[in-house]
Amino acid sequence: MHLLQAGVNLVYIRDILGHVSVQTTEIYARADSRAKREALEKAYIAVVPKKAPIWMSNDNLLDWLKRF
Repeated sequence: MHLLQAGVNLVYIRDILGHVSVQTTEIYARADSRAKREALEKAYIAVVPKKAPIWMSNDNLLDWLKRF
C-alpha cells in the first residue's frame, strides 16, 4: 500500500510481491481506496447545523454586528 500511495506503478508492485496477475495486486489498490473512504466517513462532521444558533434570533446583536 505504501508503494501504491507513493505512486509506484501497479505492475512494478506486482513484480515485487511476486504475483502472477496484476489483478491480485489490484486488491491492495481497492483496499487502499476503501480505507481512505472509511477514514473520511469516520472523520466527517456536519458543517451546517440542523438548527440556527440561538444568537441568530438576537436582533440587537445582529444589528450591532451589521454596523461593523
